[in-house]
Amino acid sequence: MTHLTGKRVAFLATDGFEDSELTSPWDAVTSAGATAVMVSPLQGDVTGKNGHRQPVDVRASEASADRFDALVLPGGVVNADHLRLDDDAVRFTRDFFAQHKPVGVICHGAWILTEAGVVEGRTITSYPSLATDLRNAGATWVDEEVVVDQGLVSSRTPKDLPAFCDKVVEEIAEGPHSGQTA
Repeated sequence: MTHLTGKRVAFLATDGFEDSELTSPWDAVTSAGATAVMVSPLQGDVTGKNGHRQPVDVRASEASADRFDALVLPGGVVNADHLRLDDDAVRFTRDFFAQHKPVGVICHGAWILTEAGVVEGRTITSYPSLATDLRNAGATWVDEEVVVDQGLVSSRTPKDLPAFCDKVVEEIAEGPHSGQTA
């Protein structure tokens, strides 16, 4: 089993996230010993599309990638659409790539990566409806369960969560990747 003791993992989401795409990776990283931190443009709690409520620990406007070892971006159409329009959330996401830190993204969560301008030249997967957006942003989109490209872990849907969670934990354990492009 991979151990993440001492690692801090940011989860970035707002209302409308896909519940399992937050809770499964959250459980995976905390079970491996990491501290999970909920970051959101909202304060108080955020609520998933199926009712899971998660207390917000840090507002996106006050969050700094410097304070974390990795980032996880759950999906959910409403969540992903709102996050990509939030300048603080986009900045926070972009900074993980600038610092070469691992990022896990699943389903519609990849929309924010197009806003952040961090997918050019990368291979990625997502929910199929994002394929054109990701290709237009310069990515190579593939239809695979999980894809790892220089610290960026991506998956398509909740059915891919077991493979996604395993790879996210593995990439966080490996730490920063010097080959990432900002």
